[in-house]
Amino acid sequence: MTAISLTPSYCRRVGAAVLLAALADFLFYGQPAGITVFLFGTVLSGAVVAMHPAALSDGRVWLRPLALFAALLPLVENVSPLSVLVAIAALAVFALSLAGRLRMGLARIAGQLCLFLLAAPFRFARDFLRWRKVARRLGRRRIRLAAIAVWAMPLTLGAVFLAMFGAANPIIEHWLSLIDLYALLERIEIGRLIFWLVALAGVWAFLRPRLPRFVSRIRRALPAAPVARSTSTTAEDIIFGKAAILRALVVFNALFAVQTALDATYLWGGAALPDGLTYAAYAHRGAFPLIVTALLAAGFVLAALRPGSETSSDPLIRRLVYLWVAQNIVLVISSMLRLDLYVGVYALTYLRIAAFIWMGLVAAGLAFIIARIALTKSSEWLLSANLLTLSATLYACSYINFAALIANYNVDHSLEMTGQGVPLDGWYLRDLGPGAFPALDRFLARLGSTAASGHPLWHDFPDLRRQDEIHWRAAQKNWRAWSFRDWRLARYLDKRGPLVVPQPTEPSMPDR
Repeated sequence: MTAISLTPSYCRRVGAAVLLAALADFLFYGQPAGITVFLFGTVLSGAVVAMHPAALSDGRVWLRPLALFAALLPLVENVSPLSVLVAIAALAVFALSLAGRLRMGLARIAGQLCLFLLAAPFRFARDFLRWRKVARRLGRRRIRLAAIAVWAMPLTLGAVFLAMFGAANPIIEHWLSLIDLYALLERIEIGRLIFWLVALAGVWAFLRPRLPRFVSRIRRALPAAPVARSTSTTAEDIIFGKAAILRALVVFNALFAVQTALDATYLWGGAALPDGLTYAAYAHRGAFPLIVTALLAAGFVLAALRPGSETSSDPLIRRLVYLWVAQNIVLVISSMLRLDLYVGVYALTYLRIAAFIWMGLVAAGLAFIIARIALTKSSEWLLSANLLTLSATLYACSYINFAALIANYNVDHSLEMTGQGVPLDGWYLRDLGPGAFPALDRFLARLGSTAASGHPLWHDFPDLRRQDEIHWRAAQKNWRAWSFRDWRLARYLDKRGPLVVPQPTEPSMPDR
């Protein structure tokens, strides 16, 4: 590699990185995050394409930008940690694919993505140091002198022309007099410098996508030791052998059948619980431990029925495994129903929604285990199927307004609206943000239409609700904060008009 072939490539990338960092400063520094995140992701993807023009020769090149655009779309709906995570992962895969450094297979892509994100914060500093070392070996001093010489004449004559224009034109002279170098130095902010460094490091990782090489170096440093086959029976063969696994599956199926029968009797059959135990407590205590039980069961099945092992080819063991995994799926569904009962009593929260989603993923993973055994698929197939399900779930969740979902559920099932359940936790709903505005409006309208002036939320909450809307509308005046979700909320608020809460009616006094 020569200095001529090395320097333009790095200079082009450094120039693009500086321009992208300046754009990030304009869009994000001290500004709200909204549609600007989508715009920046689009510009960054265009810069990545410009850094790898050879990739455009592929006949199916349009598939990659199309997939990337679909991954960036959640940013238009709403900017959240989940939508940003989806966008970063898609940009990383897009950059690696254009650079020709992406190995096919969903499991391999996931591993490369993790390595890329781990190394991304340090890539810019590492490449800068390596570039200096390489340039020094290739005659860095001559390159530097040549670069200075190229700019010496334009800058010198430019300064002379500027001075002459200043002497000839009073307006230019006035502009030059306004330049205060000390004032410019005082405007330098440490926080802004840190922001620029972070932005440079972030965009550089996508402009020059590389994977760390420490994994391959570790593999090369550790020579493969020959595996000695032993014909003698070991303790491991006895404890985890075919006979032990067969007996374990019989015991496990019996235990799980007891648990399923108890749930069918008490939780769904309506049998009377022991004194002092409520149905909500019964449901809550069992939801999360049963999920851990299902995960342990999945780990046991994967370890016991490895592809090609003696146990995986035994028909009786396979049937017992099918039965046991099916019972685990029933167990997960039971956990979801338990959590639904608990939510019906104690309302909905972010954590409980996450638990529902997690339980669904566990149930899908157990189903994939059955499919893997029945279809004799590899462990990589199982991992890829679970990763695809997880990716699709996270992508779908990035479009869901969970704040509005929680607020609507809690309002519709509150004691004030239905006459049963628990009182509404208005402060929690207020912490959910603007997404809870419509649900809170319905609640306040219902509260004001009844003789409920003594309700703890009545006196202060209408004013707080108006203040929250004023602050939100003020933030929306900045175009950077725009999102499709906020646009729909603004349409609702404009259509509703000013918030008017009816005053609670006082009970009439009987005539004496």
